[in-house]
Amino acid sequence: MILKFALAIFLALAPFSAYAKTVAPPLEISGWIPYWRTATGTADALAHIDSFKEINPFGYTVKNDGTLFDAMKIGEEPWTTLIAEAKKRKIRVVPTVMWSNTEAIHRILSNQKTRIALEDSIAALVKEKGFDGIDIDFEGKKAETKNYFSTFLKGLYQRMGKKWVMCTIEARTPLDSRYDTIPKDIRYANDFIAINNYCDRVRLMTYDQGTIDLRLNESALGPYIPIADTKWVEKVVNLTAKNISKKKLVIGVATYGYEFDVKPLAEGFRYNLISAFNQKYALDLAKDLGVFPKRNIAGELSFMYISTTTESSPLKLLWWSDANAIKDKINLAKKLGVRGIAIFKIDGGEDPAMWNILK
Repeated sequence: MILKFALAIFLALAPFSAYAKTVAPPLEISGWIPYWRTATGTADALAHIDSFKEINPFGYTVKNDGTLFDAMKIGEEPWTTLIAEAKKRKIRVVPTVMWSNTEAIHRILSNQKTRIALEDSIAALVKEKGFDGIDIDFEGKKAETKNYFSTFLKGLYQRMGKKWVMCTIEARTPLDSRYDTIPKDIRYANDFIAINNYCDRVRLMTYDQGTIDLRLNESALGPYIPIADTKWVEKVVNLTAKNISKKKLVIGVATYGYEFDVKPLAEGFRYNLISAFNQKYALDLAKDLGVFPKRNIAGELSFMYISTTTESSPLKLLWWSDANAIKDKINLAKKLGVRGIAIFKIDGGEDPAMWNILK
């Protein structure tokens, strides 16, 4: 009788236990706050602080001699108020070190002395300032820098102890989506296996897609130059997940757009970038022109107009990521089972409806 009773209890609890084990943790929401919009960015982040698991002051840079430079003046207001509030709410504060000087990156990382000095200075900075970790965003590296970058990450990871090492890397599009005939000499600047080993989170810059995906370009019936089509993002994540754990992967999500001159060609279109913009610019221009932005094939917003005051192509295209496009990325992140999303950028210019989506 006792055995039957125990068995009944086990069977009653088994479905719940199985369900509990399969429930995914909530998505982690992080966001970069750029130094060039300090006042509006910090105010925006502070007003919606409970939306975040982590905030990323953006940032520190690396000078040509391999030393750090605080472009945002993080020891001053309004950063100090934002950081204090984040700490009070147990939200991670992980500043970004952004570096895009191709030659300097290679020179500093390929030299053992300067590489170790940079590792030491970053680890010391995190300890001195009481940050929860650091975000490494070294862009535009040479393929020849790959092993040196991996060695740098390993050294930094060892020095950081219990502090977080986040890595922000370029999106890698599958080769059969990039080329009709795949070149034989493809080389990459990021070693995904090493990055998986030495980064606690890996944030993919899944934005600025542009024209890189030939297969999606071919399926479009008109102009097509997305910030980030969810179909492309899914390709990037699935490719990356072959070497980097989905438990570490974070989908980068844009809040901005671009304006282009567009010239129709015999096949397709040529796009010349005019400028980047935040949503208000596009909506104000659309209102002035009497046009209505539409949801496009990539799930983002866009509209075209004819300019009579330009010497370049008169055909203009505005294309941007709004709250609905961001919601699509959140749904994709849940579908793919990745760790979270990282918003670029929090500066007061994003679609205000985004905040309701992040709740």
